[in-house]
Amino acid sequence: MIEIPKGDIDVVVIGETLIDLISEEETDSLIDAFSFRKYFGGSPANIATYVAKLGGTSAVISKTGVGAFGRFLKAELQRVGVKTDFMVMDHRVHTSVVFVSHTQGTPDFEAIRDADYKLEPRDIREEAILGAKIVHASIWPLSREPSRSAVEKAFKLARENGKIISLDPNYSPRIWPGYREAIQVLRRMMAYATISKPSLDDAKRVFGEGKTPEAYIDLFHEMGPEVIVLTLGAEGLILSYEGKRTHIPAREVKVVDATGAGDSFWAGFLVALLDGNPLERCALFAREIVSRKLATVGPLADNIDRQAIYDEIDASTN
Repeated sequence: MIEIPKGDIDVVVIGETLIDLISEEETDSLIDAFSFRKYFGGSPANIATYVAKLGGTSAVISKTGVGAFGRFLKAELQRVGVKTDFMVMDHRVHTSVVFVSHTQGTPDFEAIRDADYKLEPRDIREEAILGAKIVHASIWPLSREPSRSAVEKAFKLARENGKIISLDPNYSPRIWPGYREAIQVLRRMMAYATISKPSLDDAKRVFGEGKTPEAYIDLFHEMGPEVIVLTLGAEGLILSYEGKRTHIPAREVKVVDATGAGDSFWAGFLVALLDGNPLERCALFAREIVSRKLATVGPLADNIDRQAIYDEIDASTN
């Protein structure tokens, strides 16, 4: 079991809080998308939101502009109970926006970035990290400076104070075209991490095609994390910890919207971990959350009864 550190905030996330403009047309390509609907977005911010919806406590360290989009994002975070004290709204920048295709598969996207990567090391407040049990970040803020240095400052402080560190290696050449630099930075930052949850697509983009899932897991472990959860889409996932690997099949579900599915899995896994569950049960809980997300267009409902989900897991395994 992973030792749970003390803290007043279950999960503090660092990174992009932005606007997702998701196509109303169902399409694999933005070329065929003509109308879009505004949603709250950004992987770390989505995770913080789902943690709050599951009854946990969460906070966001990010940067937005001061205009309508920035105010909308802050209001949405506050509405579901996410702590926004560490969020920076800067009049010198514009809130980042991502256009996303509505699809049952991996969404097509195009980002217009500004505020998200301009988070600075001085924006990382020590009280946020010291008050956290888990500190989480994704690849996005690592892809540019100064947000890369901001995340590294937070990770260093978190490791010095015994916090759980989770890092999503969701590498995309569209966000970070410099592959060699990306892998060098990823290796350095993964050395801080306790937990990482790559998808099979992430693994292929990071290490190249043609390897077995087990080989990808080995390569991620070599970077540093104790726990690797490799998600395999319709094939489920493989949980790897202390030399033991467990395959957990996917739930059968009619997929209506894959956007944010990985974020819902992250939130479920981390909340279940903080509830004191064994890692396999954490993965089962996360599978239930992501199944609900895949069957829902847009975000999940504001209040999710996690005890009811535990009861469902127990009923299915007895």
